[in-house]
Amino acid sequence: MAFWTGVKSGVAALCAVFVSASMAIPAQSGSMPSMQTGSATSQPIGHFEFCQKNRSECGVRSRAGAAPRVTASGWAVIRQVNAAVNREISPVTDQELLGRDEVWSYPKGRGDCEDFALEKRRRLMQRGFAAGNLLMTVVRKPDGEGHAVLTVRTAQGDFILDNLENTVKLWTKTPYRFLKRQASNNSGRWVTIDNSAEVLVGSVGK
Repeated sequence: MAFWTGVKSGVAALCAVFVSASMAIPAQSGSMPSMQTGSATSQPIGHFEFCQKNRSECGVRSRAGAAPRVTASGWAVIRQVNAAVNREISPVTDQELLGRDEVWSYPKGRGDCEDFALEKRRRLMQRGFAAGNLLMTVVRKPDGEGHAVLTVRTAQGDFILDNLENTVKLWTKTPYRFLKRQASNNSGRWVTIDNSAEVLVGSVGK
């Protein structure tokens, strides 16, 4: 089953889960449906350490090009994966689970926000979605707290899979300030998000 139009399918804060009842297929709406990325930037230390243990996943090179259009069946898979991971994983901080902060890993029943995002990315790749369109992303919540989500890059816009929300939303419809994400052409590199100021959010000060 093809998930992309014209593309063959292949194979340290508590991030509490909030389940939303809305599960409608995402539709492009509002301005700037796609993020504008800028220059290379620092890789989060947690992702760097994750890459040392999972080199094959952090060395993926993708061809530059337009994002693919997701089919109706593809959106169904995206929604299902987002909701399933949110339901199956119990939220807990790295400090509570491992005794230190910024540990990015695949969750085994428990994890924090970046662990949720990594698991969603893995499951979508297993269902045939390309790594270059599944991008780990760092944001700032309205209360100033750091947070990690997964961005799904599509022709309809950039959509967010979040452990705080079961609804898959266009990035401009979230309450976050977007700071940086994985580069779409290199899973081991990170780039700034230039138009993060377009999203109405709170303080980004540390």
